[in-house]
Amino acid sequence: MSLTISLDINGQPLSVPIDDPRTTLLDLLRERLGLTGAKKGCDRGQCGACTVLVDGRRINSCLALALTLDGAQITTIEGLAEGDRLHPVQAAFIAHDGFQCGFCTPGQIMSAVGLIAEARAGADPERVRELMSGNICRCGAYKGITEAVLEAQGVLADTHQEVAA
Repeated sequence: MSLTISLDINGQPLSVPIDDPRTTLLDLLRERLGLTGAKKGCDRGQCGACTVLVDGRRINSCLALALTLDGAQITTIEGLAEGDRLHPVQAAFIAHDGFQCGFCTPGQIMSAVGLIAEARAGADPERVRELMSGNICRCGAYKGITEAVLEAQGVLADTHQEVAA
């Protein structure tokens, strides 16, 4: 039995046939659609390497069944940059060395984008660390990650103020 779901992935509307109802969003993205930025780390929702945005909210894609997301808007790391222009969070991660081996980086960046959109962290580094705690970095780049999130948050706030003016 095959069911077809409609998804908007990185701004592209897609109709995707699902043959196995147990297919996770992570497996759909990586194996069927070739979007390999989200990583399969623990495959249990504990490391955050597979974080993507679904309707603007960050989720662990290894825990979400693809069939449950019919009609959803999904943003992956591949959908953040606009051409050659990096998203402010991506640029801040580079500027602050918010990565070492890079395996967790896509999930960290997607979680940071979601966190900034939630507007719950303020300028408190400890609060940023707490709200990003679902994303594990085995290399220990947490200082750079926290600095990157705080900088990107400021850049995005300035951008929104300029647009509103």
